[in-house]
Amino acid sequence: MLAPAEHHSALQWIDHIAIAVPAGELEAQVAAYRRLGFLEVHREDVLGGDQVREVLLRIGGGPNLIQLLEPLSPASPVQKVVERNGGRPGFAHIAYRVPDIEAAYQSLAKAGFRIVDAAPRPGSRGTRVFFLHPKSHAETPFGYLIEIVEAPAGE
Repeated sequence: MLAPAEHHSALQWIDHIAIAVPAGELEAQVAAYRRLGFLEVHREDVLGGDQVREVLLRIGGGPNLIQLLEPLSPASPVQKVVERNGGRPGFAHIAYRVPDIEAAYQSLAKAGFRIVDAAPRPGSRGTRVFFLHPKSHAETPFGYLIEIVEAPAGE
């Protein structure tokens, strides 16, 4: 096990927890989170390989968000999450914030983690991101997708 001083990915906090929702159910899910006290802070269609409509919701003044993801096409990876969950909403991934995406990428690659993306790439809301595979480390697979997120410039 690496001691904290030896590991330089610099995870700061949970940026968001992503929930996949079936196509056509996004607005009902947003309304349910609003009833819990969440405030919508961002909405965006993310095309390319992702093919999702994203809504970010915040509760209170903290940095943690819930990300609702609705597939925009049958080819969306989020559609596959919904299908694995029997057509119901379900956990998609957890995202951790880092101050330097390049340093985090290099550190995690050097530590032997299986990284889905060939390099950090643009994410929603002006972020830069990359994903760790659910079987990200041979010794101890996490079993779920992990996203690493660098904040947009100026945040």
